[in-house]
Amino acid sequence: MKNFFWLFALLCFLPGFIQKENNKAFATKAFTTGEKLEYRVHYGFITAGEAVISVDSKIYERNGRPCYKINVFGKSTPGFDIILRIRDNWGSFLDTTHLIPHQSYRTIEEGRYRKNEIVDFNHKEREAEVKVWDRKKKAYKEPKNYRVPSGVQDLVSGYYFLRNIDYSRLRPGDKIGVKAFFEDSLYNFKVKYLGKEMVETKLGEFRAIKLSPIMPENQLFDGENSIRVWLSDDPNKIPLKIEADMFVGSVEIDIKKYSGLKY
Repeated sequence: MKNFFWLFALLCFLPGFIQKENNKAFATKAFTTGEKLEYRVHYGFITAGEAVISVDSKIYERNGRPCYKINVFGKSTPGFDIILRIRDNWGSFLDTTHLIPHQSYRTIEEGRYRKNEIVDFNHKEREAEVKVWDRKKKAYKEPKNYRVPSGVQDLVSGYYFLRNIDYSRLRPGDKIGVKAFFEDSLYNFKVKYLGKEMVETKLGEFRAIKLSPIMPENQLFDGENSIRVWLSDDPNKIPLKIEADMFVGSVEIDIKKYSGLKY
């Protein structure tokens, strides 16, 4: 169960790593400072966790560029704490113009497992520098550098990139993808656009954009099309609901509250 919250991040942000091939046009930015989205994570009939995704009210600077500061906080519920206590924070400093990350970070607390990591992106030099905290020495270990494509995404930045795709350019069945960096590896993610439909949530019924990440064979998810994601079919394009079929059961992430939307 180490790094359990990776599951939530995967479900929420994996579809964010998408860009129509040979098409770099963006829709109008679908978010702004001060936005806050709250979710519940259900494992079968059990509410296993909660998550908050927010855009800081201030603009920050990284690599000499103005950036949004995006935070994702996830925690297990008191009842699920008995099985596995989770207190995770993922974040990204996202360029306000180009929607690419200049820095990302993770603070993971899951049971006895701990990880504190900072990734600095240099898009001009096409490098990612990864620093991991050494708990025994109470200092960061020697940084490691990795080659990455210019404009590469991280998990959190990819989610916001997703919300600025112009889906009117896509047809049901289109497959789209982009490269993303996580931990020490570069991934080529693919997502299938499934069109639009109505989706039922805790907040009511909404018209939504439906996506399905194409999953490689693995020991966690049951099949290539095991994940479904619904975004609101409006200028905000917020994730409303995520469903996943796993070998150990089904997982559902459902929006429960939102505030500070741009539209």
